[in-house]
Amino acid sequence: MENNLMKKIDEARAYLADKLGYTPEIGLILGSGLGELGEEVEDKVYISYGDIPNFPVSTVEGHKGRFVFGTLMGRKVAVMQGRFHFYEGYKMQEVVFPIWVMKALGIGKLIVTNAAGGINTGFVPGDLMIIKDHINYTNLNPLIGPNNEAFGPRFPDMSAAYSREMIQIIKDSAAALELKLQEGVYVLLTGPSYETPAEIKALRILGADAVGMSTVPEVVTANHCGMAVAGISCITNMAAGILDQPLDHNEVMETAEKVKVRFSSLIKTVVGRL
Repeated sequence: MENNLMKKIDEARAYLADKLGYTPEIGLILGSGLGELGEEVEDKVYISYGDIPNFPVSTVEGHKGRFVFGTLMGRKVAVMQGRFHFYEGYKMQEVVFPIWVMKALGIGKLIVTNAAGGINTGFVPGDLMIIKDHINYTNLNPLIGPNNEAFGPRFPDMSAAYSREMIQIIKDSAAALELKLQEGVYVLLTGPSYETPAEIKALRILGADAVGMSTVPEVVTANHCGMAVAGISCITNMAAGILDQPLDHNEVMETAEKVKVRFSSLIKTVVGRL
């Protein structure tokens, strides 16, 4: 990792540390339409991405483009209301820049969420899916380039990219709330175009259950940094070719709105049990 990049990370860390005066324990990245959970944080401190040195700025509808720092279920949290995507024109290192900054702040656990298309025909819009593993179908990796041993090894292990302990906590939390959860493999494509029916058929053969345009770069980077990671997808629509209807981002937002109470209850319970 270039010295210049490390300098940029430290400048962002220093800015946030000065505003906070404490070390958050848990990071949360909230995907499209799922950002309302950030409003339930107590003692909130809002910091817009545009105010943080060297930070990208989110451009996607449903992403508020700010951090919410504070307390959730008694734990100090850093909540990202919106993330960055490769399809917005950012480089992979820019997409994952917030992960490096959260690690530099001292955050050790990360919960990533997203809105995803359902490939598994047993899913329905509104389902919540624990991500048990992923497929990176982009041939892009945020760790390409010089490695910084201070963050992690040159060749990080990804055999348990999603913490088994945290997955169990999610399952236990859902059981306590009597929430039905799906579990499956998330596949990353770059977007921004939705996939074709033929692509979805191929991805199903490969073993994918849900498809999206985010999450995997952050998970790879967090694993490299030694952070424990859990991922939850909100199945906001069925992928191309499963239903006889076109795909529309408005449907993603509408489904996320319908599921937000269940989603928030689950995440809060998980945070309280971590």
